[in-house]
Amino acid sequence: MLTTNSNIGFTIARVTLGLVLFPHGAQKLLGLFGGYGFSATIDFLTTQMGLPAIVAFSVIMIEFFGSVSLLLGFLSRLWALSIAGMFIGIIITTQLDHGFFMNWLGNQAGEGYEYSLLVIGLASTIMVNGSGQWSIDSLISKK
Repeated sequence: MLTTNSNIGFTIARVTLGLVLFPHGAQKLLGLFGGYGFSATIDFLTTQMGLPAIVAFSVIMIEFFGSVSLLLGFLSRLWALSIAGMFIGIIITTQLDHGFFMNWLGNQAGEGYEYSLLVIGLASTIMVNGSGQWSIDSLISKK
């Protein structure tokens, strides 16, 4: 689980995914970056999106703690698996009906799944190869 390929490219994939997801997780958990915080996000995900409370809670935890853990390179394979699973669920439950493309111009009823595919691709790279160089996983596995 902690062994990792020391290729710098895998570090880049891990840090990129962590940086992209962190603001989303911080919005949902802490209310940063214009977000509504934990309680309002749970309320939205359960009442508006119809998700079970445990799924709503998991989304917030995966986006926040998963992104922080990816940035640190700690248990990256586990968090990447969680992120990929979450985004597969997002595609199936909310994006598939809207097609491939994101809704840049606001002329669709919702978002397509192209962004989610990129997230799944980066997460898959991390699942297969580990955290890469400069990670807590790498430090632990060397001992």
